[in-house]
Amino acid sequence: MSIRPKDPLLLAGKVMALLMQAAMAIGALALLIAIPVVTFYHEDVIDAFAREVNDPAASLPIGALIGIMLIGLAVVGLLFFFFDRLRRIIATVGEGDPFQPGNANRLSQMGWLILSVQLLAVPANWLIMPIARAADEAQTVHFATGGKVDFGLLLLTIVLFILARVFRHGAAMRDDLEGTV
Repeated sequence: MSIRPKDPLLLAGKVMALLMQAAMAIGALALLIAIPVVTFYHEDVIDAFAREVNDPAASLPIGALIGIMLIGLAVVGLLFFFFDRLRRIIATVGEGDPFQPGNANRLSQMGWLILSVQLLAVPANWLIMPIARAADEAQTVHFATGGKVDFGLLLLTIVLFILARVFRHGAAMRDDLEGTV
């Protein structure tokens, strides 16, 4: 049973979640192509970097670059699953039954996925440093690195875990109510 079959907010959420999943899939595909290309043609990549910065002695730390791309692949994979969980929650809202244990589990999974993305930022920041140094040494590119904790993502993680508890409690209350009727 659907509460509002043409609810524009639910439709927008569903479309956005699908678009984000498509973007993550495209990003993953691009990285799956780029990683072997950079791995097997690393000398050509270093030469192209040296030409780009107009310094024949410039070097690019290929190991760090490949590491960043592998972390990027993991991140887009995690985010793909994050948006899948979101899309599934939106579908249950459209069906009129959002307070179910499955949604509580999905919200909890979403919290763990976002926390994993945040944790992957730590090795990414370590790996970006040699790339930033190479770019700065070329003196034609200024490379700024983050290296900061994203408090917005941490807040999102906490909110997702709290919502998971709310949904578990709501589902339990609904089950209790149905048992008394």
